[in-house]
Amino acid sequence: MGGSVAAATVSGPLAPYAAGFGRWLLARGFSPLSANIRLRQLGHLSRWLEREGLAASELTAERAERFSVERGASGHVILVSRASVRLPLSYLREVGVAPVPTPAVMDGPLEHLLGAYERYLRRERGLAQSTIVEYERVARLFLEQREGPAGLSLELLGAADVSGFLARECPVRSVAGARKLVASLRPLLRYLHVAGLISTPLVWAVPGVADLRDRSLPRGLEPRVVARMLAGCDRRRTVGRRDYAMLLLMVRLGLRSGEVAALRLDDLDWRGGEILVRGKGGRHDRLPLPVDVGQALVSYLRRRPRSECRALFLKVIAPAGALAPGAVRRMVRDACERAGVAPVGAHRLRHTAATGMLREGASLPEIAQVLRHRQLRTTAIYARVDRERLRTLVQPWPGGES
Repeated sequence: MGGSVAAATVSGPLAPYAAGFGRWLLARGFSPLSANIRLRQLGHLSRWLEREGLAASELTAERAERFSVERGASGHVILVSRASVRLPLSYLREVGVAPVPTPAVMDGPLEHLLGAYERYLRRERGLAQSTIVEYERVARLFLEQREGPAGLSLELLGAADVSGFLARECPVRSVAGARKLVASLRPLLRYLHVAGLISTPLVWAVPGVADLRDRSLPRGLEPRVVARMLAGCDRRRTVGRRDYAMLLLMVRLGLRSGEVAALRLDDLDWRGGEILVRGKGGRHDRLPLPVDVGQALVSYLRRRPRSECRALFLKVIAPAGALAPGAVRRMVRDACERAGVAPVGAHRLRHTAATGMLREGASLPEIAQVLRHRQLRTTAIYARVDRERLRTLVQPWPGGES
């Protein structure tokens, strides 16, 4: 590759690692041209270390940032940001050359409690990591103001403290944000009581937040809107094939954005015609793979970037790697923009899958099985969606026009 020439030109303390860095870049989806540019940056970094009298083992994040600042000041215009040194630094740490920063150890009553709470949520409750992170964030927000010389003083925690916290935090949030805060606070109060850290259960002190979701029907997208979103994916390009396949998984099988991002190559059972979905709370379910979804996946896999990563859907811009759930949600917004429709959240596509199945005559238990609802009452909201079917049940008003 062209990178071997650039690697040979690297002198100084980083010269022994240049060829490996070039191969590392190519394995992560960088083109040979981009890898050569990055190798030239490594050469400049190596010569800078030599001038500073530093060994490769002394390349810290602070020194790498200082190099990027001096590189920009010397007139270079490419790869001069502080973020630009992350790639060489990551590689050198990976091969054991550059020192890995030691994370600051946070200690104290609050950290010990949060650590025990995290283990409880993970081991006893079996919650998803994203849910645990949110619960921990609210727990820290609630408890951090109680930390003092005497600890957290949880024995003094009462209903007034809970009410005061919610009175401060809820007004600065939307209704959805306040509902999320309340829902994340209740598990903490339950844990504190179960663990014997408070004598009185305080869950009752957390009021409900008006939930308007059941007052309106879950709204799926019209078939013509879905068709426009799918047609907006340029399947001549890899990114278009990828986005088309992801959209189909969401509107046909009701996958959540996190479930799309979590799919792996090994989750596709072509012989059995099934796909393994890694759902909330560590739940794994196998769903039948519709023909059109399977065809879209095959089309994408033929152009999928080469990578050691086993994630099904990868970034198309180097460094290659798995898509995060946030990237899947952004893809949905981009698809709306290309289709010329008002942006919707990724969860609307899940509603679209449910309403589409209902329109085709599927029963609620069948819809619940595809959406992987734990309780049928969760699916029951879709019983009110089919307005046309409901109109046939409406009786004429007595004495009115029929």
